[in-house]
Amino acid sequence: MPNHGPGKGELVFRLAFSLVGLGVLVVALLVRGIPAGPAFFEVIVLAGGFFGASAIWTLLRLKSRD
Repeated sequence: MPNHGPGKGELVFRLAFSLVGLGVLVVALLVRGIPAGPAFFEVIVLAGGFFGASAIWTLLRLKSRD
């Protein structure tokens, strides 16, 4: 049965991209402070959720491939 989906190299790239994105987000929050109002939702929930969920999904996919 053929294996569908991204290969291991692409998954490693996605994981690295997600972790760098989370790191940049944390540095921005440390430098600029935690935003208030709608910006909180945009920065924490959307950006953090995207990078965090992407990193978790990628780790699970890499773990299941072994």
